[in-house]
Amino acid sequence: MTPHDIHYGLAAAKWQRRAAVLRAAYQAHPERFPRGAPVPPPLPTAAWINKPPAPPALAVPEGAGS
Repeated sequence: MTPHDIHYGLAAAKWQRRAAVLRAAYQAHPERFPRGAPVPPPLPTAAWINKPPAPPALAVPEGAGS
């Protein structure tokens, strides 16, 4: 999936199309799939071109927190 697909909610429809193509391929030639019917990988929850850096961890001053 591309970041565009994920961010604009197009990924689920694309996943469904991939699943349909894989089912059709399996039905047409099951001998090519020794492990059974293929399934597309799970949908990613995020996709980035340039992932923003993680915010720095908050430093706790020495002696604070006791």
